[in-house]
Amino acid sequence: METVGWWSILPPVIAIISAIWTKQVFISLFFGIWLGWTILSSGNPITGLAEALECCIRVFEDGGNTKVIAFSAMVGVLIAYTQRSGGVDGFIQAISSRGLVKTRKSAGLLAYLIGFVIFVESSITCLITGAVSRPIFDKLKISREKLAYICDSTSAPICILIPLNGWGAYIIGLLAAQNIEAPFTVLIKSLPFNLYAILALLTLLVVILSGKDVGPMRKAERRAQDEGKVLRDGAEPVVSTEVIAIPAKEGVQPRAMNMIIPMAVMVLMMPLGLLITGNGNIMQGSGSTAVFWSVTAAIVVAAILYKAQGIFNLRELADLFFKGIGGLMPLALLMMLAFAIGTTCKELGTGPFVANSAKSFLSPSLVPVVLFLVSGFIAFSTGTSWGTFAIMIPIGIPMIDLMGANLHVTVGAILSGGIFGDHCSPISDTTIISSMASASDHIDHVRTQLPYALIAAGGALIIYLIIGLL
Repeated sequence: METVGWWSILPPVIAIISAIWTKQVFISLFFGIWLGWTILSSGNPITGLAEALECCIRVFEDGGNTKVIAFSAMVGVLIAYTQRSGGVDGFIQAISSRGLVKTRKSAGLLAYLIGFVIFVESSITCLITGAVSRPIFDKLKISREKLAYICDSTSAPICILIPLNGWGAYIIGLLAAQNIEAPFTVLIKSLPFNLYAILALLTLLVVILSGKDVGPMRKAERRAQDEGKVLRDGAEPVVSTEVIAIPAKEGVQPRAMNMIIPMAVMVLMMPLGLLITGNGNIMQGSGSTAVFWSVTAAIVVAAILYKAQGIFNLRELADLFFKGIGGLMPLALLMMLAFAIGTTCKELGTGPFVANSAKSFLSPSLVPVVLFLVSGFIAFSTGTSWGTFAIMIPIGIPMIDLMGANLHVTVGAILSGGIFGDHCSPISDTTIISSMASASDHIDHVRTQLPYALIAAGGALIIYLIIGLL
């Protein structure tokens, strides 16, 4: 379609500025959607509002979008079930009782490994890593800031590099909306270019193995070792009473299998779902369908398991189901708005306009660097990598044909920048949950993690420059 010129960039730009100013991502995204449809309605704000609402509703006309949104809410059920059944507590006890972790290095490696194994959802990764590791870290006098750093660095980076989860389904949906053929294959081939996620994990591993720290983290670790204070004096640990911190039911014996079995079902069902929907070719499978099947199967298996043990009756299972969905409904709403603003930008022709405008002064070799930096700025300012992906993918994809940019490098740079900004942002959900899961002071976590994030980002920036030149 024909672009509406520079008007096409106003909705995403205004949404970004509004999010930075108000810190209200949901309101800002909808405002951007409304502004976009007002422009398309020849400046009529009433018609624009009606069209904006219709755009949000039309998101559900796409079965893939609906499945991803449903998954985003339903994963809250799994979080609620595994915690209330005593599964999380049982897993913590099983790890602690074996006495396998006796040194600071082994404790760090355990937390790192848990992050790799639990790649289903970033919030779950943070929570389980923090819950399992916190008693061990306290015993070995490792600072809460270090635990929060490990929780945060093994959440989003792991989930996006092992995309057999909601992250993968969401990104595949955004790519499919841009008429990308075989979006799952494109996502897989872009992973080597998701440089920040890779370098953030490598940086963390080097820190754990070497025991060397930099900046504020070095001071925090010296305090913990020399004074035995895992928290600084005056620190205010983050505490949550939401669905992500449901206590186990009274009188229930903690059993690790009550967490392991549902999680294993979810993880194993993902590739099976891709295989089935791809008619035997996992690379051609439907990510949204596979992830929806996976979480549904995990919930059903968990309900049967807990009912058979007499932990919950049908009424309790139903109550927990709706409590879990309600707890993650904001995430589902964010997904809907993200899809909607992507559609709005596509209708406005934002991507082609930006690409054509940039073509006159921006060298194709600098496209990865620019996309990485812009995505990082947006994610840092808004606190959401998913919202960033929704804004940047419709802008970045048109650069492929119009500027000769590489598809896989372009996608990788956008995803990499989104993870970087989200990782550093004090208003990011994973940053906040990492502070909560480790019972760390939130600002202390942000401050001590930032130098490591900047090191990884600097490395990514240099490599993107080299890739662009080559």
